[in-house]
Formats: sequence, C-alpha cells, structure tokens
Amino acid sequence: MEEFFENELVIKFEQMIENNEELYFETEEFDEIIIYYLEIGDVSYAEIATNYALKIHPNSLELKTKKFEVLLELEKYTRAKELMDELRESSMESTDFLVCCAKYYSSLGNPRRAIEFCEKALELKEEENFLHIFIADEYVNLEDPFNALKHYKLALLFEHQDEYALENAMFCYNQLNKSDEAIKFLNDYLDKYPFSEIAWFEYGQFFFNRKNYEEAIKGFDYLLAINSEAIAVYANKAACYEAMEEWMKAISVYEEMLELEYTKSFTFYKIGLCYKENKQPLLALNCFQKSLRDDPQFYLSMMEQSYIYEEMGGMKEALHFAQEAVSLNENNLDYQKRLAFLYIDSGKFEESLECLKKLVDFEPQRFYNWYALSEVLMLVGEYEDAISTLQSATKKHNRAELYYQLSNCYFHMNNQKEGRNVLAVALELDPNLLEDMQQKYPFIKEEADKVKAKKK
Repeated sequence: MEEFFENELVIKFEQMIENNEELYFETEEFDEIIIYYLEIGDVSYAEIATNYALKIHPNSLELKTKKFEVLLELEKYTRAKELMDELRESSMESTDFLVCCAKYYSSLGNPRRAIEFCEKALELKEEENFLHIFIADEYVNLEDPFNALKHYKLALLFEHQDEYALENAMFCYNQLNKSDEAIKFLNDYLDKYPFSEIAWFEYGQFFFNRKNYEEAIKGFDYLLAINSEAIAVYANKAACYEAMEEWMKAISVYEEMLELEYTKSFTFYKIGLCYKENKQPLLALNCFQKSLRDDPQFYLSMMEQSYIYEEMGGMKEALHFAQEAVSLNENNLDYQKRLAFLYIDSGKFEESLECLKKLVDFEPQRFYNWYALSEVLMLVGEYEDAISTLQSATKKHNRAELYYQLSNCYFHMNNQKEGRNVLAVALELDPNLLEDMQQKYPFIKEEADKVKAKKK
C-alpha cells in the first residue's frame, strides 16, 4: 500500500504539472498514472492526466478508453456516448472498452444492455470474477435474485475468497427464501475454506436471523478463533446472549471486547443495559457513568441514567440527565416526550412547553401532542395561546376532548357565547366524556346544563 501511494510515475507527473513542464511518458506509463488516480478517487487529476496523455499519444485506443472511463466518472454522459461510438468498431475486442460500455448503460439505468456488454467481455476470458460480479449486481438492480445468485457463485469460481460475492450470494438466497440451500452452500464453502472469516460471519448471521442463537455463537466463536481481534464479532456474539436473556454471559463477551477497543463508550453503554435488564441498577448506573467518562457527549448513556434515577426515586437527577441528553439530541422526539413528562412531574410546567411545542411541530398528526400542549397552557394560565393552539388542533383532529378544552378556555376568558357553542360541539361528538371533563374543568359543570337545555 505504501508503494502504491509513493508511485514514482505519479510523483514525476505531479512535479511536471507543478513546474508547468512538458515531459514524455509512454502510453503504458500514462495508463498506470490514470489508474492510480481513479483508484484513489481523484477524478479531476485523472482527467488532467488523460487529456495530457492524449495530447502526446492522440491515436492510442487504450488512452481513449481511459478517457471514456474518466468521462463516466465525471458523469459527462453525452461526451462519453460520442467517444463510445467513435471507439466501437476498433475496440470490441478490448475488455476495458466493453466494461466502460457496460458502466455507461448501467449509469443510465439500463441494466439489461449493461449485462449484454459484460457477456461480450466474458468471451475474451479476462477479468471473469469482476465481470460476473458486475452482471450479478445488474440482476440485483433488475430485482432478479435467481440470476444474480448464479453469477455471484460463478464469480467465486474465479476468486474463491471474494468476500463481496460471498456476502451477496447469501443475500440472494435470503431474497429467494431458500434457507436450506443457503446453509448447504455455506457449509460446502466452509469445507473448502475453513479459515474464511467472512464465511463464518455469514454462518453466524444466518443462524442469528433464524433465532438459533446457540448455532450462531458457534459460528462467531470459530471466527474469533481465527481472528481474536475481530471486534465487531464480539458484539454479534453478545447480541446472541442478549436475545437469549443470558445477561451475564453477554456482559462477559462485552468485557472481552473492551480489552480491544480504543473508544469504549458504546460498549460500556451496552454492558449497562445488560445490568439493567438483569435488575442490577447500581451496576448499570456505574457502567453508564464509565461510558460518559469515555465520551462526555454520549447522550444514550445520559438518558439511561435518567431512567435509572427515576426508578430509584431520584427525580432531580433524572431530570438533569434528561436535559443533558436532549441538549445533545434535540430532534429525538422520544427524548422530548420524556423531558416534557419529567418537567410536568416536577411541577415545571412552563419549562415543559418548549418540548410540547416541538412535539406538535414535528408530529402534528398525533392527537395527544396537541392535547398535552393545550392542557399545560391552561395550567399556566395562557388561555389565549391555548385557544390558538386548540383552533389549530381541531383542524387536524375532530376530537371531543379538544372541544371540551376549548370551551373551558372561552369560559375562563368570560366568552360565554363561544364557550357554549364549542361545548355543544363537544357534547355532540362524545357526551360520555362529560363527567370526566366536568371534574377537570369546573366551568363546564354548570354550563353543560345550559347547553343541554338550549338544545331541548
């Protein structure tokens, strides 16, 4: 890799550009330079190199094909099409050209045409692994997992340990609901390549997805025997124990994982969740605190501390950590709901309004967001704001509760006429709610009789 990034030809080419010089390179050297830039994703320099190369070697079909590839990367499809037409007659025996043609049609959303060019390229007996994967990917785009699977498996014949082909073959089996065939394919593969990490990972995932957690753990254990530093696999193994509700075993796996990690906040968080599920809140709290020491802005652990303090009766601490979590993740509506609840529970009604207003803004389709906001506005005496809120709410939700609330606001504002009109609507929508509403809103008690009498 170091040699790749210290490519002498590339250094020479870049020095030439910086010094505004004109040096001579062979076509093969230009080819290597352009491939380098395409590999690292520096398309602008690939274009500079291609243009300069064609200035020196204007008739080179190989360099024109590289120009074709660069134009595709730049998404300049009109110019790419012109160059493709120019090269078609002379380059149909070039794998690189045929692959570029396939990429062109793939980019334009024509997978069948792309497949045709790949099949022509396969006749040249070059890059078979790459071409079969290209074809398979196009069949995936066509939502044809049967043919995609066929070509992913063919790709593996040419490159036995191609992880991408193996992963996607398993994906296709899943799409086809062929579980028995999938595990037979995987077992056959593992018989031939027992040290394949990706195959053992797929084995573990296969059984995890089918809730056979004991067998999934076997797969992950084989992988860890091959590579004990595969950090992500520890998390998968721990997830199996979590699914089996074997919390202490999951914790043991996470503790192994901690030994390998540089950043430990998420793992401490997961251990804390396991202790919480195991009904050990103090140990859970300790882990969430360790998580925050590792990453002071890890809001997941903040909110979990809030839950535990609430369970332990520490409402002041519960509110504090909920505030901290929300300050770091304001768009999390579940957090906003929790903070609003804690404010209300603590008697801090005005502070809850900001949360409730955000809930209404982000989830206007939820009736109870409007109901809660208007309720708190009435509690703090903001009847005009409550009326405005309820008028908006009734346009979205034709619910009796909102009209009962609205009538209460009008009565508090000494607007008896509007109050009775709205109360009549509420009684029409759901008269069974009257008794509960009379207990909540004393004004309604005496006014309801007047409304009923008027209707008679």
